[in-house]
Amino acid sequence: MIIPPERLTQEVLRSVIESFINREGTDYGEHEYSLEEKVEQLWPKVIAGSILIVFDTETESVSLMSKEEYLKMEKPRQVDDY
Repeated sequence: MIIPPERLTQEVLRSVIESFINREGTDYGEHEYSLEEKVEQLWPKVIAGSILIVFDTETESVSLMSKEEYLKMEKPRQVDDY
């Protein structure tokens, strides 16, 4: 289930984004970004809808994923329902 970012307070939204970043692990690029920099990069994408807040009812967990990832994930579920 997609959770619209406007349904969350700024504090909760920030916590969701920080939790996602912390679960993702170490940077392997040329430049290591701080947690604050990573939040600043993700925040506008979440607000714009290119990164979705997704609640998984089976695991009762929240994660972030691109709209493309979400659509790919949902297609097999829809096919399995038939």
